[in-house]
Amino acid sequence: MASVGFIGLGVMGRPMALNLARAGAPLVVWNRSPAPCEALRAAGAEVADSPGEVFERAGTVVLMLADEAAVDAVLGRGTPEFAARVAGRTLVHMGTTAPEYSGSLQDDVRAAGGRYVEAPVSGSRGPAEQGQLVAMLAGDDEAVADVRPLLAPMCREVFGCGAVPGALLMKLSVNLFLITLVTGLGEAFHFAERNGVDAGLLRDVLDAGPMASAVSRAKAAKLVEGDFGVQAGLVDVLKNTRLIAEAARKAGVASPLLDVCHALFGEAAASGYGGEDMVAVVRAIEGRTVGV
Repeated sequence: MASVGFIGLGVMGRPMALNLARAGAPLVVWNRSPAPCEALRAAGAEVADSPGEVFERAGTVVLMLADEAAVDAVLGRGTPEFAARVAGRTLVHMGTTAPEYSGSLQDDVRAAGGRYVEAPVSGSRGPAEQGQLVAMLAGDDEAVADVRPLLAPMCREVFGCGAVPGALLMKLSVNLFLITLVTGLGEAFHFAERNGVDAGLLRDVLDAGPMASAVSRAKAAKLVEGDFGVQAGLVDVLKNTRLIAEAARKAGVASPLLDVCHALFGEAAASGYGGEDMVAVVRAIEGRTVGV
């Protein structure tokens, strides 16, 4: 089996890469900060000294990076290095970026002689650690078919979404529901607290009812315990609200709930909660109550 590259070992990327390594994939990894690489080295992966080395050694390279600037930097996009890195290779873009950015990146990769697959995932750190993510794939049929088996150690379900940027549009649709769900949950707990309702009892009632889900159970537990440790980082969710809002405006689509959430996540980040879990959006709701 040819070597697989993996670049980006953050909250999601590190457990995803570990699952690949533990499944026996011949993995070569790189991360901007070296500390996360040590767990991969211990799991049998090889650690590259630079992104360029990953591309030299791997036929398929997975990118799990924070934003468009990070992707461009790793690829050397706009420089002579770009063509050398992507030619003859399959690039698997698993992060969340603007759909139109992904489309233009696909065009550039193809023009340089490479193949491109869009493969964002739904799920947070827990499902990433358990190999239980849900992947959405878009791209040429042959490239998608070749990449699909690679995702098995990381994902419990994989869905084809047609041509690029179909997978990212699907991911943004899923995230719109996730963001409004968690924001509503935070508001419900805030309402309960200010009315003297026991938070633990509210959690138990919600968990027993028809609206319960894996997300509501996990996030309700965090709200009860005051645990804001990152599963899905607030600053990353704020980025997603921006991407969804921009996509909605470009499509001429109203997104009233998302727009309120966008403002609340922005307020929470501005108040210093960007490094916490997305349930910290409740801090912005609390702030509005104080300001009433």
